[in-house]
Amino acid sequence: MDAIDRKILVVLQEDASLSVADIGERVGLSSTPCWKRIQRLEADGVIQKRVALVDSDKIGLGVTVFVSIETGDHSQDWLSHFADMVGAMPEVMEFYRMAGDVDYMLRVVVTDIQGYDTFYKKLIAAVPLKNVTSRFAMEKIKSTTALPIP
Repeated sequence: MDAIDRKILVVLQEDASLSVADIGERVGLSSTPCWKRIQRLEADGVIQKRVALVDSDKIGLGVTVFVSIETGDHSQDWLSHFADMVGAMPEVMEFYRMAGDVDYMLRVVVTDIQGYDTFYKKLIAAVPLKNVTSRFAMEKIKSTTALPIP
């Protein structure tokens, strides 16, 4: 990946709806070589997909909860089952296996506290867990999907 590829990634992260001609103009390429580079970045898995970002508050998902999970079972079978169950829950926006005192961390979006209670009951019914700690976000100060391209 060269400097032009990196410029393309910066532009696409800002606005993936731009035409190939517009992207090319911003990075100093004509349409065809720009299109070929974008195709290669997609084929290589650097660009995973292009999506519309939706404001969660405006669609009624105004509560963000960070959920820390500890488990007593660290087997591969347990993890596979847990990953399948949690991965299928639409409220879960991000799901990480952690190092340190917490085993897993989820970022969950729900309509309200009742919505979180419903989610929580589904979560604890899905698999045995040692501890679940929920932290409710009071204010979103920064949120971005754009990675800092080196």
